[in-house]
Amino acid sequence: MATTLAAAAGCSGDDADDPASSGGTQSLEKVTYLTSFGNFGRDSYAYVAKEKGYFKDAGFDVEIKPGNGTFENLKQVVGGQAQFTPLDLTGLLLAAGGKQPVTGFSAVAGIQQRTMAAIISLEGNGISTAKDLEGKTLADSPSSVVRNLFPTYAKLAGIDYNKVKWQNGTPQTLMGTLASGGADGIGQFVVGKPTVETIAKGKKAVVLPYSDYLQDLYGNVLITSAGYAKDNPEKVKKFTGALLKGLEDSIANPAEAGEILKKNVPTAIPQAAAAELGLMGPFVRSEASGVPVGALDSQRVARSIAILQASGQIGAGLTPEKVIDFSLVPQA
Repeated sequence: MATTLAAAAGCSGDDADDPASSGGTQSLEKVTYLTSFGNFGRDSYAYVAKEKGYFKDAGFDVEIKPGNGTFENLKQVVGGQAQFTPLDLTGLLLAAGGKQPVTGFSAVAGIQQRTMAAIISLEGNGISTAKDLEGKTLADSPSSVVRNLFPTYAKLAGIDYNKVKWQNGTPQTLMGTLASGGADGIGQFVVGKPTVETIAKGKKAVVLPYSDYLQDLYGNVLITSAGYAKDNPEKVKKFTGALLKGLEDSIANPAEAGEILKKNVPTAIPQAAAAELGLMGPFVRSEASGVPVGALDSQRVARSIAILQASGQIGAGLTPEKVIDFSLVPQA
């Protein structure tokens, strides 16, 4: 990022006499939550948590706003314009370990246990393997983790990065750009496949998951500002618990989550949202027994850091503890 972000202004600390923080009903703390990227099915769990009263029960009045990708969302959380957002952990590592390190944030829970970053194209565009991306034009937001992680993916996949052209897009327009032929492929999460095919009117999507080459990387993690995490640890845990309940409900009942998303976002397509959640389920639940939804492992994060260092995208000195507050992460 062009400049280092300052730490967010301090927030009020936990108060045992506050009815909201102690589970009472006299007052609710107003917070702003940003989705990761637009209002797709993959982010519907926040609306489920709000619709079912999980946030209210935890003491929060939550305003949900559509996010614009890792780096834009990060600016708003660190700057105090929003309190919580799920962002791709690799994007956070790139921000924290870059030449001008970004500070002032803490990851407090995992959302997906594997990265969902991918390039999505359509049949007929001449893309079926990673090597086919050479000579093609891809579209994505400049702040998207898919785009910012591409150099590492390209190196491991044997792609000449300089032979791939990128053009700018927004969360709202990317899929339409692909469907209309405005780009050969787009940066997207793997769960975007059914929505892409819906917008492309039945054309089959081709998905190139980054996890084919980057198996240690986590997907999205929930973050808040470092100041809020330090001053309000119990509130963070309560918010996290409420959000993860919405996540588990959404994975267990994708159709219901799709309808809840449609109720809150009239332009949403509930069937496509449900299909996204169906694909997301295996990414949310760890393959390891006894690992709860929301967990993060410091050794895996350290390996992710090593991968990015080896590809030259971040420098030395970054540790998992500089990005994640493990005292707030859900434990088994």
